Amino acid sequence: MKPYKHLFFDLDHTLWDFNANSKATLQYLYREFELDKKGIEDFESFSDRYEQHNEMLWAQLRSGTITREELRWRRMELTLSDYKIDNRPLVNELSVLYLEKLPRQGLLLDGAKALLDYCMLKGYVLHIITNGFETTQQEKLRTAALDAYFSNVFTSENAGSMKPHRPIFEYALRTTGAVPEESVMIGDCLEADIRGARNIGMDQIFYNPLQLQHEDPVTYEVRHLNEIKNIL
Repeated sequence: MKPYKHLFFDLDHTLWDFNANSKATLQYLYREFELDKKGIEDFESFSDRYEQHNEMLWAQLRSGTITREELRWRRMELTLSDYKIDNRPLVNELSVLYLEKLPRQGLLLDGAKALLDYCMLKGYVLHIITNGFETTQQEKLRTAALDAYFSNVFTSENAGSMKPHRPIFEYALRTTGAVPEESVMIGDCLEADIRGARNIGMDQIFYNPLQLQHEDPVTYEVRHLNEIKNIL
């Protein structure tokens, strides 16, 4: 086993429970704007549709086919259009409030805090590499009391690049003084986290709670965050 010194964590879906926190935020919007009276009678379908559009648009953002600003409002516009709602002021209000409320949710994935405590006790230097928005991700970390664990937080905004592209990883290594041979990337996304780290020569731990089938070569793969303790 390699003597790692630097651990680079993804945030959303790896430590911070994006699905649960996003759903709680959408529930607030659904009630606050009385969307049931606007033709969206079922909250679960509204939530599912939003997440589907969000995931699709994030993939487009990573590939460079849309901008961050488009992502911010387009996901809500597409969701409302599924219900034949054409209301740009409502789209804008929902989009702004979603980004305000989302990072104030603090639910973490099972085992996240215990893993971070273990890593700190072992003397690793911890960092975040995330594609999320700068202010949003920083507030998530503060709200969930995670900020004290990390020496550096690299967002795609402050790095000027997104995972899986090399520049964000190069920027993180250069800033921290880390080298790939002594570093490992821990994340849930094969494309952004695992392939991105592999392409720069960094080992990877693929957090795969749903046991998704794939053929990607990964250094390590775990189903639960607790299993990472056996690797480190």
